[in-house]
Amino acid sequence: MKHVMKSAIVVLIMISGCQSGEGNQGDDTLVISWPQDIGPLDPHGYGENQMFAQNLVYEGLVQHDDEGEVQPHLAESWEVSDDEKTYTFFLQEDVRFSDGSDFNADIVKKNFDKVLDESEEHEWLELTNQIIDTEVIDPYIFEMTMEEPYYPVLEELALVRPFRISGDASFSEDQDFQEPIGTGPWALSERQQDEEAIFERNEHYWGEDPEMEELVVRVIPDGDARVMAFENEEIDMIYGNGLISLDAYDHLEQNDKYQSGTSPPQSTRTLALNTNRGATEDALVRRAIIHAFDTQTFIEDMLHNIEEQATSLFPDDMPYQPDTLDDYNYNPSQAEQLLEEAGWKRADDGHIREKDGEPLQLNFVYDANDQIQTMLAEFMQSDLRDIGIDIEIIGMENQAYLNAEKSGDFHIIYHETWGAEYDPHAMLSSMRVPSHADYQAQQGLDRKKALDEQIGEVLVETDEQKREELYHDIITTLHEEAIYVPVSMTSNLALYHNDLEGVRYSPIIYEFNLDDVRRK
Repeated sequence: MKHVMKSAIVVLIMISGCQSGEGNQGDDTLVISWPQDIGPLDPHGYGENQMFAQNLVYEGLVQHDDEGEVQPHLAESWEVSDDEKTYTFFLQEDVRFSDGSDFNADIVKKNFDKVLDESEEHEWLELTNQIIDTEVIDPYIFEMTMEEPYYPVLEELALVRPFRISGDASFSEDQDFQEPIGTGPWALSERQQDEEAIFERNEHYWGEDPEMEELVVRVIPDGDARVMAFENEEIDMIYGNGLISLDAYDHLEQNDKYQSGTSPPQSTRTLALNTNRGATEDALVRRAIIHAFDTQTFIEDMLHNIEEQATSLFPDDMPYQPDTLDDYNYNPSQAEQLLEEAGWKRADDGHIREKDGEPLQLNFVYDANDQIQTMLAEFMQSDLRDIGIDIEIIGMENQAYLNAEKSGDFHIIYHETWGAEYDPHAMLSSMRVPSHADYQAQQGLDRKKALDEQIGEVLVETDEQKREELYHDIITTLHEEAIYVPVSMTSNLALYHNDLEGVRYSPIIYEFNLDDVRRK
């Protein structure tokens, strides 16, 4: 069945390649596509607000450089008090927002206070829980004080959300979000919901201008339709992860009309197993699922070896990652033995296992707009059926998928870590919040409450040795409880026409480097 699916995709690509195109939109316009609308671009909002687009418009006091190190940005420098609780930021004085208004300490405080006023929405990030006071010292000096010394403070200020700065015109009289006004290199000029968004160079940008004058983001939910649009020159570039199948990527990159590239590994592609629902409450069943999934063959046959295999939730080179975790190697015989031990026996017809008269049936929830998630669901369905588990694969629209993460209405759900700038501190912090899939997946653990308390403790631990010991215990527990099926290390892929150059790849999965893209 897998070979039939691959052949169908390639045939569709060949057909689309025979069609003529309309040409690009102009020498100074870059056209890309995205599976869904970019959203209203609330700098402090989630859900429908697409992170890559927020990053085009809004900037933070600090930012990550190409090596992932924190550097000054809207703040040109900062000082830390002796007790490490107060940060004083000295702001750039030559920055204006896209509407021409001034950037200063007042607007920084207004944005920070807005985030803190809605702290429940942002509680996944421990920094929002730690800040107890913000103050304008002078027009270009902003100060914030925290309850405890918090070691990842600068890392978390550099993230795409929620601590990016919008202009005063972004706020309504009720202090709600009104319109996207930022200091970033791009300004949103037009948005036709579910069709396209047009960004123009921010004429007031304080840094180096983008090479292109205009950036168009077209909404194309379907991966095959995106490939056709690319070959017909209706879009200039495909950039991101999961936007097209890797069969299509493999085919297109062999065409000398196009250029291609991949970013460094950015995050872990994984599956979360729900410890609080049905058969996956049993750790033996969860371990059986991990042992039954042939990750290496999936990477070779479906990902064309573009991504590296992952062996645990976090990569080996992540800070505080224990070096004592045992791999869950592919071993279907061991998986069957674990299911037998858990009481799930082959039915008389030898296919789906049963226990107390109930078949071993699980659901697998994923975002249907993501081509790789779809392939992964179908591949796992096949592997688990071989050991007697029936998987119902449920591809959902993006918002329905996000709702399933919050409700815990899944046995298995597609999941990813957020990458080096978030891991492990921000990722673990979010595991304490019920609206996140990790919380729902871990809710059935006997020591869930103790685990959450440990996470709270490690985030404010100032003794490096104690911090390392706590991280070791937390990450080891997550691994040994078999909550996650590690699959591969994700990368952003780029395919673009030969007339483009200057394509770069950020180490951060949610930040697209489009400013240097230009026509030859």
